[in-house]
Amino acid sequence: MRRLSKNFYDGVNPEDAFLDSSNLPGFNSHSIEGKLVKPLSKKEIYIIGIIFIIIVTVFTYRAFSMQVLQADKYAALSERNTLSKSIIFAERGIITDRYGNELAWNEPQETALNFKEGVRPYSLRKYTDLPGLAHLLGYLSYPIADKSGYWWRKDYIANAGVESSFNDTLKGVNGHNLIEVNAVGDIVSAGSIEPPIDGKNIILSIDSELTNKLYEAIKAGSDIAGFKGGAGVIMDVKTGEVLAITSYPEYDSNILTDASDRATISEYNTNPFKPFLNRAVQGSYTPGSIVKPYIGAVALQEGIITENTKILSTGVLKVPNKYNPGQYTTFKDWRTGLGWLDIREAIKMSSSIFFYVIGGGHEHQPGLGISKISAWADKFGFGKLTGIALPGETKGLVPTPQWQKQAFGEDSVWRLGNTYHSAIGQYGWLVTPIQAAQYISSVANGGKLHSPSLIKGVPGEETLVPIDPYNFQVIREGMRRGAKAGTARALNLQGVHIAAKTGTAQLGKNNEYMNSWVVGFWPFEEPRFAFAVVLEKAKADTLRGAAPAMRPFFEWLETEHKDDYAIGIYPAQKSK
Repeated sequence: MRRLSKNFYDGVNPEDAFLDSSNLPGFNSHSIEGKLVKPLSKKEIYIIGIIFIIIVTVFTYRAFSMQVLQADKYAALSERNTLSKSIIFAERGIITDRYGNELAWNEPQETALNFKEGVRPYSLRKYTDLPGLAHLLGYLSYPIADKSGYWWRKDYIANAGVESSFNDTLKGVNGHNLIEVNAVGDIVSAGSIEPPIDGKNIILSIDSELTNKLYEAIKAGSDIAGFKGGAGVIMDVKTGEVLAITSYPEYDSNILTDASDRATISEYNTNPFKPFLNRAVQGSYTPGSIVKPYIGAVALQEGIITENTKILSTGVLKVPNKYNPGQYTTFKDWRTGLGWLDIREAIKMSSSIFFYVIGGGHEHQPGLGISKISAWADKFGFGKLTGIALPGETKGLVPTPQWQKQAFGEDSVWRLGNTYHSAIGQYGWLVTPIQAAQYISSVANGGKLHSPSLIKGVPGEETLVPIDPYNFQVIREGMRRGAKAGTARALNLQGVHIAAKTGTAQLGKNNEYMNSWVVGFWPFEEPRFAFAVVLEKAKADTLRGAAPAMRPFFEWLETEHKDDYAIGIYPAQKSK
């Protein structure tokens, strides 16, 4: 065998001896390997086809079975195995008084993504147990779900008080979880997709302790003297902030919110004394003599009288009857023998004859007339809303000839006697306690009428009553005399220098009932706090009214707050 030379071997690539790599399909030129393709045999193709047909047949049958033969079964399971949003309830804002005492707060419950009986996946609302704050705070109704867990009421419903009027601030925004629940109610999967936004807290201008003590005084005064209810307000005369506002009788905010004590709730609904009525803002009452300070200030401002003008009260004012010459119509004072009175003494002793005369005129003494009486009433805030942030406020009423025609017919004639009675707060007058507090606050501060504010540090809107400050000072001096030795002398205390005016308004077809008022401010020297209290509907011969009812409150103030509230200063810090 002939031996090949070295040169011959070096010139031949081993791959070239077998295949042409450049013509091999799928060949990777960067590898020394190639691929060989072998076609399938007919037998193999038949086998693969049979397998494919079997698979398609099985899936077709299963689909037919689920969608047609067992459609109802799987539809029911599908409906019960749901993917949906579950509510994450927002926390409601907390309500505190001006000193940080919690008045309404939340108690978180067991967290539950699916609704089960007895489990509440939202916080429970709780309220202070101090009496006197229910109408201020209001109450809630909780979210509601049916037995399957569907929430057909997803929010807290605010029903009254601050809860209602500040609901947009307190309520927050609910969040959601995306959850899958199987047919037996178990959660398959869950994941938060939208967190809740909690409501904002509110700090009220209210002093809860002060409100509680005011409520207790009104309650005791009503119960002792046979009044059916009452209400009271205390305001800062410099800012309009409300320190106390209460109504008696009241409800329990916790009972109404929980809604489980059906017997008590039923009693609330049938109680003839109307515990749901917030008398401080919704109760309209004939004011009686508490309008006399305003009538006196206006008479001074209009030049009808001076501070030294004196009018005689013998007990009876006789007015000639122009329709029957020689006959007289008589108007009586509340007592005889008051004698000659100037404006200060007239306020002190609450002489009706003095105010009949300056209201409607008599003989040589001119009177204001009903047009000026009603026009000035508007400037003092009577007959319109104060704007306090509580639901259901009523406007009250100032009597006018126009009102009379609407009430009694176009043929009714406004007579001098109607003006006389209007000048002492009778006839068509209606006033709410919050209006009375706003009005007397403007007398105390020299003519600044503030809309009442319920938020700490936020002053009420201010308008000016265009009366000379000195005329207001004259009126304040008359009110101080009234508290020291006049009709409001029940409030003559050494430690709290009060100026006050009482009012008794007759009610009923035969004047068989009465309302009793007291309004005022303290301290007299530098007024800071104004108050108004009404006791509602007792027998006309009742001797114990609103001023005696308020004495225990001021005695408490004199003892417990002699260095702050009693002398017109806010306490530095308080807790309930």
